[in-house]
Amino acid sequence: MSHPLIELCVEGIDNAITAADAGADRIELCAALIEGGITPSLATIRQTVAAVRVPVMVMVRPRGGDFLYSEREFETMRADIEAIRETGAHGVVFGCLTPDGAIDEPRTKALAEAAGPLDTTVHRAFDMTADAAEALEALIRCGVKRVLTSGQRPRGIDGAPLLAQLVQQAAGRIIILGCGDLDEATIGEVRRTANLSELHFSAPATIPSAMRYRNPALAMGGDDANREYRHTVTDPDRVRRMIAEARA
Repeated sequence: MSHPLIELCVEGIDNAITAADAGADRIELCAALIEGGITPSLATIRQTVAAVRVPVMVMVRPRGGDFLYSEREFETMRADIEAIRETGAHGVVFGCLTPDGAIDEPRTKALAEAAGPLDTTVHRAFDMTADAAEALEALIRCGVKRVLTSGQRPRGIDGAPLLAQLVQQAAGRIIILGCGDLDEATIGEVRRTANLSELHFSAPATIPSAMRYRNPALAMGGDDANREYRHTVTDPDRVRRMIAEARA
C-alpha cells in the first residue's frame, strides 16, 4: 500500500502534460470541468495520447447535469466510445442511471461492451445512487473494471467509512478509485482508512488571462464578466505534494 496509483483529472492537453510531468500515473481527460467534465474533442484526445507517456482515460459524457440520458444522448455516448477506441486512449469513463437512482445495467453493459479492450471506469454517477452496495454489484455484473467514488459524500474524508466497506465488498472483483476533494491533509488518511490502491484528484489553480483588450460590456459565460479572463490550470507543485502525501 506504499505506492497507490495516482490518477489526475484534467481539462485539456496542456494540463494533461503538466500532470504527467509532475508524476501522475494516469490521466482522466475531460472538457468543461466547470460542468463536472464532458467528452473532449477527438483531436484533443489524439494529441494528448501522443504527448504523454501515461495512460489516458477519456470522459464520455454528452452534457452536464444528471446521468439520466435520452436515447439520442446514449447513442452519442456509444458512438463516442467507438471513436475513442481508434485514438490510442487507454480507456473510457462513463455512467448511466435509472430515474430511481440505480445503475442502468443494460446501458452500462452496452457501453462496457462498446469499449472492447479499453479500460473502463464508471464515474461519480455511482455516488448519486440510492443503494451503494447494490450499485457496486450491478457494475460488477456489467463487467466494469473500476468505479470512481467519494463514498457518496462531497469529501472523501467523510466518505472514507463507506469507501472501506466498498473495498471489502469488492473483494478484488472491481477496483475502488477513491476521490472527493482530496487535499494534502486528507489524501493519506483516506487511502489508509479505506485501504485504497488507486486515488483520483485534481490540483486546480487559477491564473489570469494574457488578454490585454477586454470588453467590459459582455460576458460570454453568463453573469460572471471576468470568466473569460481567467483560466483554471493544473498546479504541478500541488500534484507533487499530493502524491508524496498519498504515498507517505
